[in-house]
This record gives sequence, C-alpha cells and structure tokens, in this order.
Amino acid sequence: MKPQEAARCCGPIDELLNAALFKALGEPTRLKLLACLAKCGHACSVTELTQCCAVDFSVVSRHLSVLEKAGVLTAAKEGRTVYYAVRYKHMTAAFRALAKAIDGCRPKRNAAKT
Repeated sequence: MKPQEAARCCGPIDELLNAALFKALGEPTRLKLLACLAKCGHACSVTELTQCCAVDFSVVSRHLSVLEKAGVLTAAKEGRTVYYAVRYKHMTAAFRALAKAIDGCRPKRNAAKT
C-alpha cells in the first residue's frame, strides 16, 4: 500500500495513537515522576513526589496534572493534599492494544521466503 492510500484508510492504530498521551510522556521530568510513582506502587502526594526530581512543588504539580489529564494517573484529594497513582491496568491495556495494532500493520512474510 502506498502512503497516500494508507493515510486515507482507517485502522485500529489510528485511534490508539493518542497525541495527548504521547505528548504527556514526551517530557523527561514527567517520565521521571511517572517512573518514581510506578516503582513506589502506591499513591503519593505532590510533596512526596517533589523528592523524585530537582524541580519546585508547583512544577511537579503541573506535570502531574498533565499526566492525569492524559489518563496516565488518577488524582484523589484528601483535605488540601492531592495524591496521585498510576492507572496500571489502563496503561498496560492501552500499550498492549497499541502494540497489537502496530504488529497488525507489519507486512506479512511470504511463506516461500521464510
């Protein structure tokens, strides 16, 4: 299939390549915060997560908000404290579906050329 034809047809990959998700994951500080939170294995406050990287509380808070809006994290407010947690099932399902869609786009091997 030529690129022009591919651009006109729709497939599962078109819906799964979520620009907001990849934009949220495309920033090094956000990735560091996500990795820290994922390794902790439980919800953490913004104050706790500030210890993961060398940026101010307000910057960490903004980064976590971007990750929440992209569907990567959940946020729960207790009093004045906001706790963030990784949406493990959502993230693994999203990446598995994307991997499957990418694999589905791969050219089929010719049985004679194995």
